[in-house]
Amino acid sequence: MIGEKDDGLPDYLRRLVRSAVDLPLRHSLPRPSATARRSAVLILFGEGPNGPDVLLIEKSAHLRSHAGQPAFPGGGVDPGDDFPVGTALREAEEEAGIDPDGVRVLAELPELYLPPSDRLVVPVVAWWDDPREVTVGDPHEVARVARVPLADLTDPANRFRIRHPSGYVGPAFSVADMVVWGFTAGLLDAILDSAGLARPWDATDVRPLPPVGARAVTLPGSGDDEDEDDAAAPTVADPPPDGPPTRTVSPR
Repeated sequence: MIGEKDDGLPDYLRRLVRSAVDLPLRHSLPRPSATARRSAVLILFGEGPNGPDVLLIEKSAHLRSHAGQPAFPGGGVDPGDDFPVGTALREAEEEAGIDPDGVRVLAELPELYLPPSDRLVVPVVAWWDDPREVTVGDPHEVARVARVPLADLTDPANRFRIRHPSGYVGPAFSVADMVVWGFTAGLLDAILDSAGLARPWDATDVRPLPPVGARAVTLPGSGDDEDEDDAAAPTVADPPPDGPPTRTVSPR
């Protein structure tokens, strides 16, 4: 599928793109409604200070939908977008300061329907050829931006399942001082399997959904440590309480 675009890509990403059409999602998804809005998310991989990583944002706790949830950068299609790639790149630039010129788009995963928000989402897989600082966009929409090491996502100690009050039970991750669950966690779970990175973990560990804004157990690299690696290569950005968005400290 990627052809000449695969120059210099890591093996796990090649495996993911080759198997993209058969993504092993754990739960069957319903058919989209006639009113479903087209949306796209960017699944951006790169080589970070702590090895291979993927970009996640944490939505603002003040949003009307998906408040406080970790997610991939993305959103609904705008007039004039080259959907889905153009939508995913535009949203990633607005939400996390990602320069589209430094991103190599590799594949589009099968579209997925999200009933709670009535969205039909196309995940776009990309490689960060030219990694830069992570940046919080509009702090009213995005609370944090994080480059999450794949090693943390695959660590069995960081994996469990979440039980939603509605009865939903699905995979979850405790990474980068966030609890990742729902659509994003399900997609990450399938991606790790397809990329050949998944490790056995305790699926009997089921925990209640934490309140909005609750923080996970602090992990190395989450921004609370002051060692040289964290200072030299910023991977998490937080907005100030007020005023314009802040950028992380530049790499030394």
